[in-house]
Amino acid sequence: MALTPFHVAVQVRDLDEARRFYGGVLGCTEGRSADDWVDFNMYGHQFVCHLNRQLGPQGRLGAHFNAVDGHGVPVPHYGVVLERRDWDALAERLGRHEVEWVVPPCTRFAHLPGEQCTLFILDPSGNALEFKSFRNIAAQLFAK
Repeated sequence: MALTPFHVAVQVRDLDEARRFYGGVLGCTEGRSADDWVDFNMYGHQFVCHLNRQLGPQGRLGAHFNAVDGHGVPVPHYGVVLERRDWDALAERLGRHEVEWVVPPCTRFAHLPGEQCTLFILDPSGNALEFKSFRNIAAQLFAK
């Protein structure tokens, strides 16, 4: 399944903090940047953090939560669908860091067409991120 890179831009309270989280914790490489934004390569997708000075040093973005398969899922959220080996490696990496789990690594929709491994975390600014994996991405990603 060949996909084109996706572009997502989020707001953060501090670019150095975002660099530590997205680069150091998630392992994303940094691309272009300016005084108010920085690009990251998130598994081949362009993930951009834009500075929002109104958040202030302790400010955080709020989220609404919807119940999905017994978990509170934050809305909005962003993320990437990964091959299982990459998802396992990321879950292990995150376990070694002090991440803020919203939903720790688990399997959702067990024995249903949309069965998936998933995890949700928050970045320091409150942006919710989901990383998920399917046994067969091409067959299960949009399965009903």
